[in-house]
Amino acid sequence: MNPYAAFVGTRDPNDVIASTAGELRRFADRIGAARITTPRAPGKWSARDILCHLADTEIVFAFRLRQALAEDHHVIQPYDQERWAPPYASLDADAAIATFAAVRSWNLALLNGVTPQQAAKPVTHPERGDMTFSVIVETMAGHDLNHLTQLQNIAMADG
Repeated sequence: MNPYAAFVGTRDPNDVIASTAGELRRFADRIGAARITTPRAPGKWSARDILCHLADTEIVFAFRLRQALAEDHHVIQPYDQERWAPPYASLDADAAIATFAAVRSWNLALLNGVTPQQAAKPVTHPERGDMTFSVIVETMAGHDLNHLTQLQNIAMADG
């Protein structure tokens, strides 16, 4: 089960993940430094927090992709995003975008060489059950689209 599949719809996950870094920069520029740290609503993340989360998540995906390819019957290690978030208040949005872009570029280089057999390789997520390597990629794309929508909404809001 992929809770992010609905965000992808009929789009090619590889196209989505290839364009995300540029979209992050575009939205961050539209939001601007004056609003980047302002939460969307009480208890919600700011644009900076979302960007930091995306940088962290890209590191997680880098690890998951490589372990899934290297190991037979790999079991994905989940993580609690809220427990990773406290440092975001002291981190820089531009550094988060740069980190995301660098790791995403490295992940795209890996994905460009994945064979159909590797894409079909089974893995298990303790919370979501059995899936394949390609579902991890689809999850990346859907996760991107979910947060890009949030950033777009912040960018379009009156500041």
